[in-house]
Amino acid sequence: MPTFRDHVERFEHEVTDRLRRLSALAAAGGLDAAVELLADCVEEGGIVHAFGTGHSEAFAMEIAGRAGGLIPTNKVALRDAVLLGGHEIAELTGEPPLERDPRIAEDVFATVVRDPHDVFVIASNSGVNGSVVGLALLAKEHGHPVVAVTSLEHTGAVEPKHPSGKRLAEIADVVVDNLAPYGDATLTDVTDVAVGAVSSLTAAYVAQLLTIGTVSALAARGQQAPLYVSANVPGGHDRNLTIEARYGDRLRRSA
Repeated sequence: MPTFRDHVERFEHEVTDRLRRLSALAAAGGLDAAVELLADCVEEGGIVHAFGTGHSEAFAMEIAGRAGGLIPTNKVALRDAVLLGGHEIAELTGEPPLERDPRIAEDVFATVVRDPHDVFVIASNSGVNGSVVGLALLAKEHGHPVVAVTSLEHTGAVEPKHPSGKRLAEIADVVVDNLAPYGDATLTDVTDVAVGAVSSLTAAYVAQLLTIGTVSALAARGQQAPLYVSANVPGGHDRNLTIEARYGDRLRRSA
């Protein structure tokens, strides 16, 4: 019978193999289209709006507002419709989940202060929930490029839940496969239900690759990317505030 150590070794392989494949993709130019969209956005004074629901919200947090990351970034979340819109907090935990409701996309989108140069980066492992697809459609309708981070294996195996009948991957200008398997979890012999989900790990890695690629692309154009220094190093917080001020109320940071 496999031991916990055996499972750890197998899970390590499942994760590191995917990270190596993503590194190889980036090295071969597979992320260049997404990187160029983000670099153009930053160069032209735009904001990168990152959105994800459920565990994919962690992807948006990896893109927006963290040390070593781009300053002109916003994390867009379903709760914005409560904090900045007219929805009630109870709706966030309702049934069915709010992320499946295509109507919420319009209210969330309305909370975003937008500029024509802005880009939306949207993460969803399944890529079929109503809020995610709805937000991508609205971004495109208003002329904003969309970069999707999704599991192509999973999204191709499930039916869309948005009235348009579309998947996130069918809307986006650029699609990045997070390489998660159908169902996300990778170890099928630990118990009757698979364990060892990988989409959060691979999506976080994609977020960092996109950030590094954007900074590199801007450097190749002779420009220095506006980046966050950790607020927990001397002078970091004040420095960050000075650069944030360039973007005014187009940036929003919350706890």
